[in-house]
Amino acid sequence: MNLTISGHHLEVTPALREYVLTKLDRVTRHFDQVVDVSVLLTVEKNKEKERRQRAEVTLHVKGRDIFVEHAAEDLYAAIDTLMDKLDRQVVRHKDRLQDHHHESPKRQVVGAS
Repeated sequence: MNLTISGHHLEVTPALREYVLTKLDRVTRHFDQVVDVSVLLTVEKNKEKERRQRAEVTLHVKGRDIFVEHAAEDLYAAIDTLMDKLDRQVVRHKDRLQDHHHESPKRQVVGAS
């Protein structure tokens, strides 16, 4: 798995990097076929009163790219909510990959006795 963590108007500290890695472990526990992960942490400075912290993740799995973003007042809160959203989407993608179509009991061949 290739992992890229970058910051925009923000220096990615080792504490932030470690926090993102621990949160990503939950996602990779559900689905281990992750090819590439790109995390972008941003501080938007529109007004000093409204400093928005935004986190984005692009997750590349076999056959699909999953993009999730979330903004909040606190960067750690944005990362928490972001990973919750990402976890739900990864589980949904995993369910779509699995074959849930079972043969009906009427069509099953009963062995000759």
